[in-house]
Amino acid sequence: MTHGVKEFSLPAELMTKQEKPRPAESRKSAPSQNNRRTKERIGGGRPPRDSDGGNQKAHRHQKGAPPHPIPTVGATISRRASDRIRAGHVWVYASDVESIAATATGGSEDVPSLLPVADNRGLLLGTALYSPSSQIALRMISHKAVSEAQWLELLADRLRKAIARRRPLLTDETDSCRLCFSEADELPGIIVDKYGELIVLQLLAKGLDSAEVRSTCARIIKQELSPAAIVERPDPRVRELEGLSAPSLAPLWAVSPDAVTRTSFRLNGLEFQFDANSGQKTGAFLDQRANYAATADWATRLGATGRALDICTYQGGFALHLARICRQVTGIDASRTSLEVAERNLAANRDRFGAEVDWVEADAFELLRDWSDGKESFDVIVLDPPAFAKSQRAVEGAMRGYKELNLRALKMLRPGGLLVTCSCSHHVGWNDLEGAVASAATDAHRRVRLRERRGAAPDHPVVLNIPETEYLKCLVLEVE
Repeated sequence: MTHGVKEFSLPAELMTKQEKPRPAESRKSAPSQNNRRTKERIGGGRPPRDSDGGNQKAHRHQKGAPPHPIPTVGATISRRASDRIRAGHVWVYASDVESIAATATGGSEDVPSLLPVADNRGLLLGTALYSPSSQIALRMISHKAVSEAQWLELLADRLRKAIARRRPLLTDETDSCRLCFSEADELPGIIVDKYGELIVLQLLAKGLDSAEVRSTCARIIKQELSPAAIVERPDPRVRELEGLSAPSLAPLWAVSPDAVTRTSFRLNGLEFQFDANSGQKTGAFLDQRANYAATADWATRLGATGRALDICTYQGGFALHLARICRQVTGIDASRTSLEVAERNLAANRDRFGAEVDWVEADAFELLRDWSDGKESFDVIVLDPPAFAKSQRAVEGAMRGYKELNLRALKMLRPGGLLVTCSCSHHVGWNDLEGAVASAATDAHRRVRLRERRGAAPDHPVVLNIPETEYLKCLVLEVE
């Protein structure tokens, strides 16, 4: 393993100016006249409409019946946000929350996890998970008013269905996948990944931060899969943004008291090492599983089986799949820790291929610039960088970064070679990525033929009404 010193990041000349944080929304001490009317209608004015638009006649006061109690909690959102919710999205941004009435305004422990949500006319839109300190303040879980107990029943039912959808994907060659993909499985903020006999749970919203949610998830997973252990792994950045509590270091459930958090798992017939306490995301990139196999398949079809280069290899996913069919493979990453795991993964699969495989710790931009200027050449190059654009404002700089990477790769590919280039940023669309590659091809004087567009693996389904669920783009290109 060759060791460098720099971590992966966009070069300064490719970056846009840093975003300025938005000023906090000002809150008036007294509600507007419009908001007063809205609250009155939430509490007991004209009956709200059902999700299908019909009046809730069944809920009108009957003669002699006690009046409906006025809700002590509730959120009123803007027309823009209401239109998004009615169109099928589930997020409400803090800037679209017009008013919130809650039972408590003191410590965070008193903040309700669920809130009924109404539009600015007072019509009920449903119930949402509430995150008071997040930019995504509300995540809709139902188009009806539901209680905590009803929400836990919905959680259990939806998690069972999510697991059932993935069962056909689990085989002898692939024993790992994403079991629950948040909004795509109607469980906003919940991620569940299976790595062999170990299950990893992530809770990414303040409204999920409760013992009841954790125990419900653990109970369903245990019943459906009988794993060796279930552990919770928080995302440090999300935990800070959402104000989540520190999870216990002990497993949520385990067969034995000394359950381990390290194991091995299989993807496409290859063995990978897993440590629940290290790595990115929940520990590995399960979303690229199908693209790993497709890349090796396309290299075989094009006869590009000589020298392969995997940029941002992380723990060797693309590199090890290419080692099955290529003569020599080099994996590049800025993280020494990731490359150490890649080396262990290589050792676990040595008997499956005879390729020469090496790892280089280096900054991708600097290395590609040096190697392309030095006339290095490859039959296959994979570009799988981290998300360059984590906001819409960062897209312009990100596109310069994508173009630079692809330009250097195109200069090093032999005629008839294979370029697989990826973006894992939702804010970078297909047209953006293809435009960056096309511009790079023009500058490199190369003709590029698009052979296939690919996304995330089937265990990461896309919901058309929630475009954020389609974040991974993968272009398979033949370069002349």
